[in-house]
Amino acid sequence: MIEIQNLTKTFGAGEASHTALRDINLTIEDGDVFGIIGQSGAGKSTLVRCINLLEHPTSGKVLINGRDITGLKGKELLDLRSSIGMIFQNFSLFQQRTVLRNVMFPLELRHESKQKAESRAKKLLELVGLENKANNYPSQLSGGQQQRVAIARALANDPKVMLCDEATSALDTRTTAQVLNLLRDINREMGVTMVVITHSLAVAEQICNKVAVIDDGAVVEQGPTAQVLKNPQSPVTRELIGMNFAHGEEGVR
Repeated sequence: MIEIQNLTKTFGAGEASHTALRDINLTIEDGDVFGIIGQSGAGKSTLVRCINLLEHPTSGKVLINGRDITGLKGKELLDLRSSIGMIFQNFSLFQQRTVLRNVMFPLELRHESKQKAESRAKKLLELVGLENKANNYPSQLSGGQQQRVAIARALANDPKVMLCDEATSALDTRTTAQVLNLLRDINREMGVTMVVITHSLAVAEQICNKVAVIDDGAVVEQGPTAQVLKNPQSPVTRELIGMNFAHGEEGVR
């Protein structure tokens, strides 16, 4: 379980300061696919980066299975980050490494033997349907294939939590559906808890069982996905639904 308690994040100081997150309180249960929804600049990415301490909260707590992680440093912090997979909008693959060696990279950081790392990477490429691309380079793959490699790499350390920061924003509709289906299968079959950052209500509807809507750094609404989309209580949520309709996104109703 991930518990976010009274979390605030402020950048800068004095008159130049900017508060990106304001008193965030969320509970993400084991096995959830939890969507964090909002427009650009709402604070979504800052929040997800606070969960694995790529950004340190100014105040408040992040608890994972009851343990406050906000004070972790050194090896404890590295161990935490290795237990949380992360995938990004731009894939963040190493262009000079083959697909296989991209997936092996987190295991190399943990000084796993080459044989063990290679065996694990091959199994993960098979899981995401890219076992025949092991010796290719990222530039030789489509966007959807590159994101599958990123997913395989995020699974290398057998994480219990995966953070997905706009993971399908750069993909077309068909490829987005394929990647979301893969993430849903990983959640169901491997029990990986997922936090999905997205501006798309259609993405949230397809994969998330719960959502929180963020605006100007604050949570304005949260609950089961179907309930929030069917009966939105916040003007911000209603506006997002209207924007998704205007852009022709399928599934949102």
